[in-house]
Amino acid sequence: MKSRLYIPLTLIALSCAVLAVALWISASDGNSGSDTSSAVLENIASRTSIRAYTSEPVGDETVTALLKAGMAAPTAMNTQPWTFYVVRDKELMRSLAEVLPYAKMAADAAVLIVPCGDRDRFLSGEGMTYWVQDLSAASENILLAAHAMGLGAVWTGVYPIRERIADVSRILEMEDSHVPFCVIPIGWPADNPEPKDKWDPEKIIYR
Repeated sequence: MKSRLYIPLTLIALSCAVLAVALWISASDGNSGSDTSSAVLENIASRTSIRAYTSEPVGDETVTALLKAGMAAPTAMNTQPWTFYVVRDKELMRSLAEVLPYAKMAADAAVLIVPCGDRDRFLSGEGMTYWVQDLSAASENILLAAHAMGLGAVWTGVYPIRERIADVSRILEMEDSHVPFCVIPIGWPADNPEPKDKWDPEKIIYR
């Protein structure tokens, strides 16, 4: 008998913002390019931060799909300066929730993904901090993929707050070369908040 975990994956058209996934869906169900574009844009517009989760687990295959989405993000000079920690240990999750002021929900999530910068793969010189943009793109991909799968997730900041970096590094016993960028709690949503409408034409300048 299949676990309830896979029900959302079979019922939801996986309109992941990662283009490769969206194109695969289009090819498999015969949707037009226009339909695929609409699904991707709707996934982006409807995503919102989810901070409450059910007790239902999130399977390893689902986590792997999220990590693949994260690693599909663009990076400066294709350095891919990242490492991802996957946290399921409840004691570690509670410890992170205790030290991170905006990640209390981490204790109740099914799984945490912690994207980290890898100093060994940072660019040198003025481009060194491009890793922050790279990790931001990867983190957003994970959030969008989670939403497309029917999961709930939220981005909780770590970098550049030194105390948070030190606490997360200590709790997860990270290698010295790894810089925790954020913590992403993930689970099946226990609530369904309305996404915020952030469209503001006044913040656009045309030249």
